[in-house]
Amino acid sequence: MNTMNGIARRIPALAALVAVGLLLSACGYNTIPTLEEQAKARWSDVQNQYQRRADLIPNLVATVQGYAAQEKTVLTAVVEARAKATQIKLDVSQLSDPEKLKAFQDAQNQLTGALGRLLAVSENYPDLKSNANFLALQSQLEGTENRIAVARRDYIDAVRAYNTALRTFPTVIWAKTLFSGEKPMTEFAANQGAEKPPQVKF
Repeated sequence: MNTMNGIARRIPALAALVAVGLLLSACGYNTIPTLEEQAKARWSDVQNQYQRRADLIPNLVATVQGYAAQEKTVLTAVVEARAKATQIKLDVSQLSDPEKLKAFQDAQNQLTGALGRLLAVSENYPDLKSNANFLALQSQLEGTENRIAVARRDYIDAVRAYNTALRTFPTVIWAKTLFSGEKPMTEFAANQGAEKPPQVKF
C-alpha cells in the first residue's frame, strides 16, 4: 500500500517534469545549440574542401613544371599562395570573428587567383594540355572548386539560420538568458563573381 502511495505521489512530479521538457522543446530551447552545431559542421565541410584543393596543388605544380619550367614566377606564386592558405587555420571557436574569417578568405582567394594564372599559362603548352596526368588533375581541381562553392553556400545558409535564431522569437529569449554568451557567426563576404565557381576547363 505504501508503495502504491509513493508511486501516486511521484506521478504529479513526473508529469510536471515531462511538461517542462515538452515546453522547453516546443519553445525553441534546443534550436540554438542545434543550429550552432549544424553551422560548425558546415564549416568543417568548407575546410575539408579547401584542404582537398591544397592537396592537389603539389602534383599540379610538378606536372606543369615538367613542361613549362620557364614559368617559374607563376609556379612560385602558386606554391607561396598555397603555403599561406594552409597556414591560416580558423577553428569553430573563431567563427564569430570577422577579421579572422576575412584573413582566411583572403588567403584562399589569393590561392584561387594564383591557380587561375597557372592554368592560363598551360594554354601555351599543347603537350602539357594533352598530358593525361595534367588532365586528371585539372578534372579533380574543377570538381573540388565546385565542392568548395557548395560547401560555402551550405555554410552561409547554416550561419544565417543560426544568426536568425539568436534574434527572433521565441529563441531570442534563450539567446538573451541561457545562451547569452553565444555570438553571431560571420558569413563569407561575397566576392565579385563568387556565385559561380572558377572555370578551370580547357
